[in-house]
Amino acid sequence: MANKQVKRCSHGVIDECALMRNRIINAKVRENSMGRVEGKVVIVSGGATGLGESHVRTLVGEGARVVLTDVKEEQGRAVAADLGDAVHFVTHDVTEEDGWRNVLRETLATFGGLDGLVNNAGVVVAGTIEELSLEDWRRIQSVNVDGTFLGCKIAVEGMKANGRKRGGSIINISSASGLYAKSTLAAYNTSKAAVTMLTKSVALHTGQYGIRCNSVHPGTVMTPMVQAFIDQSPDPEGGLEGMRLEHPMGTVGEPSDVSGIVLYLASDESKFATGGEYRIDGGLAL
Repeated sequence: MANKQVKRCSHGVIDECALMRNRIINAKVRENSMGRVEGKVVIVSGGATGLGESHVRTLVGEGARVVLTDVKEEQGRAVAADLGDAVHFVTHDVTEEDGWRNVLRETLATFGGLDGLVNNAGVVVAGTIEELSLEDWRRIQSVNVDGTFLGCKIAVEGMKANGRKRGGSIINISSASGLYAKSTLAAYNTSKAAVTMLTKSVALHTGQYGIRCNSVHPGTVMTPMVQAFIDQSPDPEGGLEGMRLEHPMGTVGEPSDVSGIVLYLASDESKFATGGEYRIDGGLAL
């Protein structure tokens, strides 16, 4: 039998099997140190503040390159500058189809492809059916529904070129309010329920291209906008406690809670997940 090759060191003899084991371990360490969305290109609409900003920072932190879009140009450029070359900012109104086409052109020109879209931009106006104006109604549907529709449409166009194996992921930020109703959220409930069903329709169609489409349903999340709403109320402490008690978990969420689900759906970890409703609402919609 041939002699096994050996390598000597000051501590004795190490055989080739041990060296190979070490190489495998080192390779796994390097693999595990890569970000969960390393090298992926993701568009995040409404990414300048709040939840959208959290999604952008989380994705970049895990290796993605992000096209951040928003109508809030100053805040959007500030986030992009803070995160460096991994982020490209585009001023963008999600209700305009030409604007979406420009975002896709900028994405392909800057980063060379598209792997994910987070349809995050949205607005809310409270009001019952008697209180809401037609203008309020149309504004909410335009941003929340039309904007999501256009984003999905453009993303499919951009991702089809990837081929079925690489595919892509569309993540529509709906709401717990898309799963249960309140009398004071007539327009918002309707818009987010529409996003939920649009997501399923898109998923049924785009499976043939290897493109996944899922919806995310946050409950109340402590963003700067929510904090400002609480601070302006007659009883801020009581208002916050009321929000907490609405949730069976007895608390409100943090942006990172929602961004964790977005990260999962943008990654290859969710490669067999499509058409799903991902609730991150502390039990609010139960």
